[in-house]
Amino acid sequence: MNQLQNALWAEWQKNKHTSFRWISVLAFALAPLMGGLLMHLLKHPAAPGQASPLQVKAQMLAFSADWPSYLGLLSQSVGVGGVLLFGFVASWLFGREYAEGTAKDLLALPTSRTTILHAKFIGYGLWCVTLATFNFLFGLLIGALLGLPGWTSATLHRQGTHYAITTLLTVALGTPIAWLALLGKGYLAPLGWVALTLVLAQIMAAIGLGTYFPWAVPGLYSGAGGAAPPPLPAVSYLLLALTSVAGYLATLFYWNYVDQTQ
Repeated sequence: MNQLQNALWAEWQKNKHTSFRWISVLAFALAPLMGGLLMHLLKHPAAPGQASPLQVKAQMLAFSADWPSYLGLLSQSVGVGGVLLFGFVASWLFGREYAEGTAKDLLALPTSRTTILHAKFIGYGLWCVTLATFNFLFGLLIGALLGLPGWTSATLHRQGTHYAITTLLTVALGTPIAWLALLGKGYLAPLGWVALTLVLAQIMAAIGLGTYFPWAVPGLYSGAGGAAPPPLPAVSYLLLALTSVAGYLATLFYWNYVDQTQ
């Protein structure tokens, strides 16, 4: 336990002053801001013939200017945008030592390799959950400032639970990214995979196979596939869980048994 605490402290010391932390916060904050802009345009429609192109597009969407729609948008931002941003976080956390040429120094520490890896995974999870929590609270503030109707404790509980589950599904997809960061010894391989999965998720969802592609599951669960989507089959969650476990085991094996000096 002391080794894990020390490893977590070391990760915190490395990450607390990095500019990437604030970049990730600002990037994720775009979702509630853009969602708030959409709600404002829907709440204050322009007169016929005077609407801007953005207002016209906003009115064509299947949303209404109320709390359920806005909180649903926040869930969709995590289910779709979180795949990208959380993938960047995993790529950075697990690939930075290779990119900076300090991986050998990390392995020379009097701490087991498995403990170092677990500290990184815990740091990844905490980072992503913190981003998602800030995103949700920021969204609540924006919604309150806009004076959106439809606020009830039942709505908050239902949408908050939906948001939390979407976040956990998205965070779970970070383990294969960690393995690719170790395999590629840097950022390039995992970031390339993140970009590819975003494209593949859209394609698989469009042809009706998104429920079988783990990187499409968080977005489909969040409702990004359309209004009132049908419940996902159990196999969707099973495939996502297997992908997450396989990524973790592959990362653990590579970190412990493959020569890291090459």
